[in-house]
Amino acid sequence: MSIAEKIKVLIVDDQVTSRLLLGDALQQLGFKQITAAGDGAQGMAIMAQQPHHLVISDFNMPKMDGIEFLQAVRSNPTTKKAAFIILTAQGDRALVQKAAALGANNVLAKPFTIEKMKAAIEAVFGALK
Repeated sequence: MSIAEKIKVLIVDDQVTSRLLLGDALQQLGFKQITAAGDGAQGMAIMAQQPHHLVISDFNMPKMDGIEFLQAVRSNPTTKKAAFIILTAQGDRALVQKAAALGANNVLAKPFTIEKMKAAIEAVFGALK
């Protein structure tokens, strides 16, 4: 069994298309345990019930944006150790620095390729195979 098959991934994005693209890319990389949420509040509810090893969250979402979600994950004792990759369509250095300061493990720019996603995940977990 590969590392990817053991890792539980939570995708948090308000756009259905993005969630589908992320899920498809993760499956192609060998991930099997994938859950999706439509915003940070829903993502936090899922994490509180069933902590995941990796969160891939969009930055720009209603209700609770990616930074607020990251803060919520990091401040909860049961979820604070989860790896967190923030997705952004903006090449905003201040956002990237703020995410890093709050404990994001990596940043993935949209649009992304499967290779870039793999590199972002492997930078956190090591080789997936």
